[in-house]
Amino acid sequence: MTDDQTPPRARSQVLVSDGEGSQGFALPYSKGLMASRMMVTGLSPARSYQVAERIEERLADLGQAQITSVALSDIAVEVVRDVAGERYAKNFLRWQQVERLDVPLVLLIGGATGVGKSTIATQLAARLGIVRVVATDAIREVMRGLFSRELMPTLYTSSFDADTALREAAPLRAGDRVIVGFREQTAAVSVGLRALLERAAVEGTSLIIEGAHAVPGFVDLDPWTDQLLPVHIVVTVEDDDLHQSHFVARGMNTNARPAERYIDSFDKIRKVQKYIRSQALQHEAPIIPNYNLDQTLASIIDLIVDRVAERVALTDPTDPTDPTDAPPATPTTEPVPHTEGITA
Repeated sequence: MTDDQTPPRARSQVLVSDGEGSQGFALPYSKGLMASRMMVTGLSPARSYQVAERIEERLADLGQAQITSVALSDIAVEVVRDVAGERYAKNFLRWQQVERLDVPLVLLIGGATGVGKSTIATQLAARLGIVRVVATDAIREVMRGLFSRELMPTLYTSSFDADTALREAAPLRAGDRVIVGFREQTAAVSVGLRALLERAAVEGTSLIIEGAHAVPGFVDLDPWTDQLLPVHIVVTVEDDDLHQSHFVARGMNTNARPAERYIDSFDKIRKVQKYIRSQALQHEAPIIPNYNLDQTLASIIDLIVDRVAERVALTDPTDPTDPTDAPPATPTTEPVPHTEGITA
């Protein structure tokens, strides 16, 4: 091989230590781990990996064999500011406060069928490093094993179909029956939801709970505020056509959930969404419109970062970060630009 054919020399690895000098534990810099840290700012996986690569280049330019984790974080802030902007740089700084959070984070994601709760919960779990995700439908399935159909019939229907199991003799308008049935089912499932909150508080484990039954006002979060940090949001899809398209896409991905069943009950599903939304407004729970997955995730992460910063500021008066300097979270009832939907 001639000189002009010599391949470029492999970039030497830089060790990241938790202390100055030779003291402390050191590991090679990892683009994958850094990209994971960047995703909690709200950046997409691709942009996060781009930032991690740029950081690696910056480390190579320094020409040092070892760097402290504090210095690496400083470089990361500079790079994410250059690549993605000030908002993400501030989120990266503020998210590091999670390590000082003295209680587990519990995120409750409510919303009607088909608005994307499951997809959002899965993506958030990966980005936030939360290993426990529980669907309220799973709680309902467990409760079916405890209560017979005769004793609690609404547990044996879908959330938007619970009106068909009502045993009330009093005549109710069709729309009222949908909500009465949904409320009855939600009240029953909320018993199991409260048990999950208590377990998270006792074990000190962060958790995401998602499902139609995570309705603001049905579970009082105040008793657990000293033991965990609850963040309750409601996801909506305001556009009828986009909402229906979620069911079509979901039906194409799985035979177990045919689109026709949901399309036939679409009016009921929209009534349930209207009710959940009204509960969110009444109990001041943020409403996140879901028109684009990345934008929705970024809005929720902004909100979580705000809540964490407020909690740390209250429990750690020496914390130098001022939550009022943070970019505002973007929970809103106004739709963001429609670019893509999600399918679950």
